[in-house]
Amino acid sequence: MSIRLPFRTLTVPVRQVAPRVSATKLAGYSAAVVLLPLKPSAADWAAVPHGALLREHYARKVQKEGDCCQLRVGARAETLLVAACPLAQASTFERLQAAGKLARATMESDPTSLLLWQQGCDREVARAALIATVAGFQAAAFRLASFKSKPKPRPALARIDIASAGLTDLDFTLASSGGNNLARWLTALPPNTLDASGYRRLVKELARHLGLEYRFYGESQLRRLGAGAFLAVAQGNAARDAGIARLSYRPRGARAPQVSLVGKGICFDTGGTNLKPHKSMLDMHTDMEGSAVALGSLYALHSLKSPLAVDCWLAITENRIGPRAYKPQDVVRAQNGTTIQVIHTDAEGRMVLADALCLAARDKPGAIIDYATLTGACVYALTERYSGAFTNRPEARAVIEAAGASSGERVWVFPMDKDFETDIESALADVLQCSADSKGDHILAACFLSRFVPKSIPWLHLDLAAGTRHGGLGHIGTEITGFGVRYTLDLLRRGWPA
Repeated sequence: MSIRLPFRTLTVPVRQVAPRVSATKLAGYSAAVVLLPLKPSAADWAAVPHGALLREHYARKVQKEGDCCQLRVGARAETLLVAACPLAQASTFERLQAAGKLARATMESDPTSLLLWQQGCDREVARAALIATVAGFQAAAFRLASFKSKPKPRPALARIDIASAGLTDLDFTLASSGGNNLARWLTALPPNTLDASGYRRLVKELARHLGLEYRFYGESQLRRLGAGAFLAVAQGNAARDAGIARLSYRPRGARAPQVSLVGKGICFDTGGTNLKPHKSMLDMHTDMEGSAVALGSLYALHSLKSPLAVDCWLAITENRIGPRAYKPQDVVRAQNGTTIQVIHTDAEGRMVLADALCLAARDKPGAIIDYATLTGACVYALTERYSGAFTNRPEARAVIEAAGASSGERVWVFPMDKDFETDIESALADVLQCSADSKGDHILAACFLSRFVPKSIPWLHLDLAAGTRHGGLGHIGTEITGFGVRYTLDLLRRGWPA
């Protein structure tokens, strides 16, 4: 079942318009959100259209910061007016969470146009709340692919206007929203649509649309390159369509990549010979979310016209069961010559990433970030609220975690001390794929992956424990969160790894 990338709807167009809001201006929108202090002054109410009508309703419904109320205003009640009190002392995550809730409630009325403004709030509180609200509406307005034979027609939100001048960080918010929406859209596709060949087609379409250099290393090419770890996972597939895709973004004058983004793209994971049970396998079409986040981050950097030269490497395959599927105790050789003793075929993510990291490292990028829904151990350690971070530059822990706090996509840096590696020592090969038990598997997986990144290259591994969460996360209301795009943009604009 073929499908096209939703380029036109990845973000809702946003404009900054004149700050003054009148009743006439308000009537031109199907919905509007005004941010107000907890106790607005008489002057504030006088400045808000329909303030006399709204005032009593607001006093009754809004008892604390984060609360909101809504009512229909206008001659024919044509505009839904939502009044909300922003959080004054809050983290970025908390602001995004409140904004997502506000946006989803407003979107229930299916508005086609939206006006945002603030009246009487502290300037910095208002700025942060407006930016978060834009992110919330970008997420809530975006629609994942639907395959219903009789879809229910719904009007789309066509524009967002902000009655404010000089609002900073708007470009960052729109770029990260577009990248996040792309990542969620890809991850939600059913596995018979986004199989390896379907994924390859969409990646090629994205590269053509953005004007990126594109190359695909198929199985025969990977065999010549010695990428035995990736090929071990792919050999159980019925079709010979697996491979590693490379997309390259180059600003004018740039050549070598300053950062390489590497993503795990397991389009469906049965667990292989160590077959998963039903409930564990049910949603394994989302096991390619790491690659979708890498793509979404590349899309966002391109949208911002980033000065950084960026490569994006996607390890695209399935992990299937069959007579040719790889087995526990197989020994395979990765692209950099490292031999691997296979312990569990459901630890396939680290296998495909090993060779993708090797290929990325050959071009000596300034830094490498990899993304993967890699281990259940990371979910057990953090729940789905945070993602795990691992790095070969432990002195950068502060900046890595600070980017999580300021982006609202929170991460926790785990240890990778040398003695952990004794748990993956092999008497037969250079390294065990994983240990036979599950203790600290998220840490051991990172230790394993570190063998495929030269120590001279700063490297960050993100184990996306927060990639899916029932009820969503932050401003994202869908179970698939697309976690990592906002984080990547924030980290890179902080100058990591410098």
